[in-house]
Formats: sequence, structure tokens, C-alpha cells
Amino acid sequence: MARRKKGNPVHGWVVLDKPIGMTSTQAVGAVRRLFGAQKAGHAGTLDPLATGILPIALGEATKTVPFAVDGEKSYRFSVRFGAETDTDDAEGKVVRTSDVLPTPAEIEDILEDFIGEISQVPPAFSAIKINGNRAYDLARSGEQVVLEARTIVVDDLRLIAMADEATAVLEADCGKGTYVRALARDMGRMLGSAGHVVALRRTRVGGFDEEIAIPLVELAEAAEQGDVMSYLQPVEAALDEILGLSMSQNDAANLSRGQAVLVRGRDAPVMTGAAWAHFKGRILALGELEKGEFRPTRVFNFG
Repeated sequence: MARRKKGNPVHGWVVLDKPIGMTSTQAVGAVRRLFGAQKAGHAGTLDPLATGILPIALGEATKTVPFAVDGEKSYRFSVRFGAETDTDDAEGKVVRTSDVLPTPAEIEDILEDFIGEISQVPPAFSAIKINGNRAYDLARSGEQVVLEARTIVVDDLRLIAMADEATAVLEADCGKGTYVRALARDMGRMLGSAGHVVALRRTRVGGFDEEIAIPLVELAEAAEQGDVMSYLQPVEAALDEILGLSMSQNDAANLSRGQAVLVRGRDAPVMTGAAWAHFKGRILALGELEKGEFRPTRVFNFG
């Protein structure tokens, strides 16, 4: 006899405004309990000291997580100049200091060097795996962690304000794999100073932004009042950047069995690549569109 899954078959996205001091794993667990969901996952880790957008997928929405993870992200963060830490944020131990405090004009002058396709060495205290171990676990145990540089994309980087003579407030729009803490570290070095992040807030992940984000406290209150489901976004909410295909009833039946279908009609798309199929507003499958054929790679089961 098959083991019965714990929880309810809840499917969709919750755009959580993560509070400071909570890990992303803890946030996922809290949301899963509030919804009584069987399965949950998140789209992109946020450090415990960071706040903001943490999209959490419940049930079948977990199949769409890669599309949210790959989406562009936006951050608002504060960099304090004059000190560099081993974690590149305020949690770490100071490893280097500098008397140089850059002016707003000097900061503005280097921003272009951090926009576009750039090379970045991730922080030693990161979730990147080295021989099966997380880098931050190795770093905390006292091992020297050496990570290779990675190519990332920063679409925009803006100086918003100076909180004080040592602290700059910036905003960044960037792609997958970008570490804001590393941006702060590298900016400090380029300015002949030292820098680390003292505040970090993620304001957008793909199509998920602050307008639809819900703080955990408010979500808990809604759960107590029996209104928590009103904060559930549809499964396809993470798929704004790929093509959606409307299917006939016969094609929907074939897709449910994992079979490829032809995309017919005068208005059939000629493009190739990732797409998703739906029937009467209900998502059926994720897949690839090629030569007029839609081939499902993940089929949804809401039973």
C-alpha cells in the first residue's frame, strides 16, 4: 500500500516578504505549515540578514521553480565602506580596514564597471558546494575556501543615496547567480577602500514583486482567520517570460499522458523553445516547442 502524503494538495505560489533573521529553509517550513501543504520549495535563497521577496512554491508549482530562479532579480542594499569582513556582510569578522571613504561622485564613477557581463568570485560564506560540502560549512569550520570566478550579468546598478559619509544605498537589477555581498566587496576594493553589506532587501524575482508580497506575520493572521488561500498565486505565475499555448480537449488528454501534440492553426507559433500548455485556464504541462510540435517535459497532476 502506498504511503499517504502528509498535508493537503495545495498548489500555487506564495510571494513571501521574508523577515530578517530567518533562513529561507525556515521560511519555507513556516509557509508550508500555514497552508498545510504536502510539498514546498523556494525560488532563490535569501541570507538570514536579508529581507524581501522569497517566492515559495507549493505542490505542483514546485515544477515551475527553475523558471522563477532564472528570472531577473532586483535588490536594494547598503554598503558600509572602511571595513571588509570574511562574510562580506555585517555578520562576519572584520578582516581588513581602510581610512578611505569614497564620495558619491567616486562611487558613481565606478558603477559602469559593474554593469553588463562581469566576472565575480562568490563569497566564501555561500551555499556553493565544494566536493559535496557547502562553502559556508567549510568556512565556518576554519578551512580556507577558494571559489572560482563566475560570469554573471548585472543589468543596472544605481546609487540611490548616502545614508552617512561611510554608507551608500544602492539598487541593482541582476541575473541568476549574482552575489550582492560580492558586489559590495569588489566595489570597496576598486575604490581603494573596503566594503561590506550592512542591509539587503530583494525587491523582485522575475514577475514577483513587492506589490503582491505578504509579510509572514500577516500570513499567519490570515491563516488564523481562515483566509490564507487568498494569498495563493496561480501555478503559472512564474511563467510570464515563456509562451503559453491553449490546447483542445483532445490535445489536453494526450498531454496528460505525456504525449507530444502538434500545434495547429493559422496562428500557431513558429518559435522554438520553452513553453507551457493549458486547457480552459488550467495548466497542463511544461515542455519544448520545436518544428510545430509541443513535447511535454513535466506534466501537472492536481489530483
